[in-house]
Amino acid sequence: MALLNKRNGIVAAVAAFAMAVTGFATSVHAASIQVGVILPDAASSARWETADRPFLAAAFKAAGVTYDIQNANGDKAAFATIADQMLSNGAKVLLLVNLDSASATAVQVKAAKQGVKTIDYDRLTKGGSESYYVSFDNVAVGKLQGTGIYNCLKAKNLANPRIVYLNGSPTDNNATLFKQGYVSILGKYITAKKMTLVADQSVPDWDNVKGGVIFEQMLTKAGGKLDAVVSANEGLGLAAVAVLKKNGLNGKVCVSGQDASVDGLRAVLSGDLSNTVYKAVKAEANAAAALAVALIKGTAATTNGYLDKVTGNPSAKATATTVPSVLLVPVGITARNVKVVIADGFQTKAAVCKGIEKLCTANGI
Repeated sequence: MALLNKRNGIVAAVAAFAMAVTGFATSVHAASIQVGVILPDAASSARWETADRPFLAAAFKAAGVTYDIQNANGDKAAFATIADQMLSNGAKVLLLVNLDSASATAVQVKAAKQGVKTIDYDRLTKGGSESYYVSFDNVAVGKLQGTGIYNCLKAKNLANPRIVYLNGSPTDNNATLFKQGYVSILGKYITAKKMTLVADQSVPDWDNVKGGVIFEQMLTKAGGKLDAVVSANEGLGLAAVAVLKKNGLNGKVCVSGQDASVDGLRAVLSGDLSNTVYKAVKAEANAAAALAVALIKGTAATTNGYLDKVTGNPSAKATATTVPSVLLVPVGITARNVKVVIADGFQTKAAVCKGIEKLCTANGI
């Protein structure tokens, strides 16, 4: 767990740095704002501070919209307090990445009473009153995770491989959709007894430390014999890898992820992660900013689908319970196409390839 704790410390440091360098722009607009953004935490994934914050800030600045971006750091009470501050400072739109649906719904109810619109960013508030939802097709994300695991196992030519599901937070609808996706790929093999599901457990609050503990228990339950870990994001996948390393099993077990972080991509290149999923956060941030600006200015907004606010599932058409949505397309990543993420400018070659230059060269980077 020492490696895992070190990684969490690095993530926290990166988040603190990101907040420091973006804090000036945030504070300039805090006294009178048009858009308020609440990010969920800085621990479950580095993306919130290193990607979403700067991309959203740049999009609002380009549109000439005043904004305030804050992070609830996993605290529901802080989430509510930040929302109150933003409403008091004149926000016309709140863009929320919820910690759970209940606490976000409470904020949406209060906002609606003040005539303020809300946008769900990345995570759906089930049963909420949001005007729009912006995310990726999260069932498709799960399908890419499951397909990557299947391909990895197939390449190993294993008879009846033993797998575990290390799912995301049970309070996050995205985690439900990810699982729906990978179960749609792998479940039929489990039902046909061509694979064995050894364990299936969710990780509260996407907590990577808890994820490591849970996976260690899974590995013990499996008698140290596992062939694949279907983990819902890279934080959980790398927590599993840390446990596998202690047992001399890293690189021998297929492990999935998502987020295309620097650590995640390096692990894909080294073989510690078999596959991950790239989600173009800049496109997501730009789409959300465009919707916020449309709400502020009363102009037409562009969407490409619907999500049902009751079931949390994509819908083919508008109904009384759907929210108009922008659903972006994720990309499955293995060592062979890590270069796609770098070419897109999401990560740099210098960061990904430092110390593993030969692996990068071998994979066309």
